[in-house]
Amino acid sequence: MTPENVLAALSNVQEPDLGKDIVTLNMVQNLEIDGNYVAFTVVLTTPACPMKDHIKNACINAIKLLVDKEATVNVRFTANTTTQRKDARELLPKVKNIIAVVSGKGGVGKSTVAANFALALARGGASVGLMDADIYGPSVPIMFGVRGQRPLMTDGGPNGKGLIVPLEKYGIKLMSIGLLVDEKNAVVWRGPMASSAIRQFVTDVLWDELDYLIIDMPPGTGDIHLTLMQTVPVTGVIVVTTPQDVALADAKKGIAMFGQAQLKVPIIGMVENMSWFTPAELPDNKYYIFGKDGGKRLAEEYDIPFLGQIPLVQSIREGGDKGVPIMMTEDAITKKAFFDFAGIAARSIAMLNANINKEKVAEVVA
Repeated sequence: MTPENVLAALSNVQEPDLGKDIVTLNMVQNLEIDGNYVAFTVVLTTPACPMKDHIKNACINAIKLLVDKEATVNVRFTANTTTQRKDARELLPKVKNIIAVVSGKGGVGKSTVAANFALALARGGASVGLMDADIYGPSVPIMFGVRGQRPLMTDGGPNGKGLIVPLEKYGIKLMSIGLLVDEKNAVVWRGPMASSAIRQFVTDVLWDELDYLIIDMPPGTGDIHLTLMQTVPVTGVIVVTTPQDVALADAKKGIAMFGQAQLKVPIIGMVENMSWFTPAELPDNKYYIFGKDGGKRLAEEYDIPFLGQIPLVQSIREGGDKGVPIMMTEDAITKKAFFDFAGIAARSIAMLNANINKEKVAEVVA
């Protein structure tokens, strides 16, 4: 066994999403050979990659088939999250991917999806932040059990600038207007003030190094959406809908907003929330109370990736109200749905980063 014939064998292992072999993509590192023992590290495009087992088995089979059938193969994994954001002059230069979670209307569970999506990515090994950009209806403080807590300030910004230090809970960084304003008081702001607050959440918060910053956007298609796109280049958006026609009609508006010529933002895909109801005592039963597969059909109609279906279970509501999101509980059904969704989304983001040109990265054309 030599490094040359091991690499030659591994050149037959394809990265499923990028369409090239792992040697050409320079994903094989730290190759060690001792007799018939071989070890190496595969550098993934995201820590949340759901294809680890597939790649591992393909590597082992290639070496045993093409090099030495008696070989002992030790495949290690690490990750270097891909990004299109390489300009240090940009805002948040240490954040590799900025993902906006959007919906055309309220009530589709967008905040629940954003929160558990962030947690699923973090459980996969990624460093993650969650920005609650819903100025008028912030829900992150309740969902994460941090009501009443206040973030600290630091002078660690450029030229000693004061920055807000986001709270940390369940391994992710959190920022919300609900952490700065007493929840008994209504936020009665005109559009420019709300937009200014969102701009400050980008420029005046110490997000530091993150693989993913998830932004829970307010419902609709308005001022805050435009402000965010003008302030910072967004990697892409994830559209949340429920299966019924009323929600789908509004989801179309969200898709149309980000598809129009003056607002060039890639759509990573669509996720369907509340796809069916499953009672805890009958985990194999599915009741399609909001209709069936509406989000999947809409994704097909608009030719955008479909990222998954999230069932409606009582424990999702209970966890959100208690400040313990479903990803931090023992609920196997919904946790798997969120893990699968997060894995597919992370793969889609890596493919987006590999294939789109720099000029196609999200921007608002004046």
